[in-house]
Amino acid sequence: MQEFREVLNPPNPWLEERIEWLEEIPRARPRVLAESVKSLLVKNSSPDIPFTWSANPYRGCSHACAYCYARTSHEYIGFGAGTDFENILVYKENAEEVLRAEMMRRSWKGERVVFSGITDPYQPLESSLKLTRSCLKVCEETATPVTIITKGALVERDLGLLARIHRREDALLVVSIPFFNSSIARLMEPGAPSPRRRFEIIRKAADAGVPTAVAISPIIPGLNDMAVPDILRAARKNGARFAMHSLLRLPGNVESVFRSRLREKFPGRRSRILNQVEACRKGQTRPGGFHERMKGRGERWDIVEQLFTKLHDALGYEKWRGPERSSNFHRPLKEGQLPLL
Repeated sequence: MQEFREVLNPPNPWLEERIEWLEEIPRARPRVLAESVKSLLVKNSSPDIPFTWSANPYRGCSHACAYCYARTSHEYIGFGAGTDFENILVYKENAEEVLRAEMMRRSWKGERVVFSGITDPYQPLESSLKLTRSCLKVCEETATPVTIITKGALVERDLGLLARIHRREDALLVVSIPFFNSSIARLMEPGAPSPRRRFEIIRKAADAGVPTAVAISPIIPGLNDMAVPDILRAARKNGARFAMHSLLRLPGNVESVFRSRLREKFPGRRSRILNQVEACRKGQTRPGGFHERMKGRGERWDIVEQLFTKLHDALGYEKWRGPERSSNFHRPLKEGQLPLL
C-alpha cells in the first residue's frame, strides 16, 4: 500500500502569474496528496496500446472526464473511481529524481516515453508543481523522444522545450478533442479547456515547430460521432499533421460513472447513446479482451471508420512514423557532475 503525505497548503495553481482562468472556475478545490515513488517509468504489455513506456507524474485528474478509462487506477491506491478521481489528486514529488535514476541504468536504451497515458500531465496542478516540465528537461538532456497526450492549455508554456526535444530527437504533441460542441464538452469533461481552446493549442504548437496530432478519443456513438468531420477539418486547419481515434471503453466502475453522467446531463438521449455503444460492442458496453478494447465491430462502427478514413486522407493527414528509440541517447549527468569537454 502506497504511503501518502497530506499537503495541507498545496501550491495554488490559480495564483500562478502565467495562468489566467478564462473559462469556468473549478467547482471545488481538490484535496492534494504527495507521494514519494520508487519508479516512474511504466512498461506497457498490452498489444492495444501503441507505445511501450509511459511516465505519470500525477494520479487523479481534475479534468473530470466522465468517460476516462483511467478512473479505475485510483482504486488501486484505495480511492474511488468517481468523485475521488477528480477531487483527490496525488503528485509524485520525486518524479524528476526517479526518472533521472531510471535513465542512468544500463538496461535503459533511450526508448520513447509517453506523458502520460493515464492522467493528464498538464492538468492545473502542473502550473505550480512543474513536474512534467522537470521530467521533460531530463528527456531533453538525454535526447529521449517523447509524446505528450493532453487536453491542457498549460502545455503552451513548454512548447519551446518540446521544440528543442524535437529538433534533437523527436517530440509529438497529441491534443485530445473528442467533442466539437462546447456545451456537450462542458457536460462530459467539465474541468477541461473548451474545444475552441484546444484547437488554439494545436495552432500554437504547429507555429512553434512541434508536430501535433488530434485524438478524437473516445468516440461515443450517438453523442459525438457526428462531430468527427468538424473536428478533423478544424484540427487540420490549425496545423495538425496527424489524427487518431478510438471507441469508448468502460472498464470496471467507469461504466457506472459514465451512465450516471448520461442520466444527469442527457436524460432524453441516454438510452439511444447506450444502445449505439452496444451496437459497436457486440451488444455490450464493456470492452472485450486484447485486440477488441479500442475498436468496434459491426455496421454501426464500420460507418464511423469509413468516415474517419475518408476524411483523414482527403484532408491530407499524414501517417505518423516517429522513432521508438533515440538514435543518440546518452545517460543523464549525476547531480553536480560536469560534462566532458
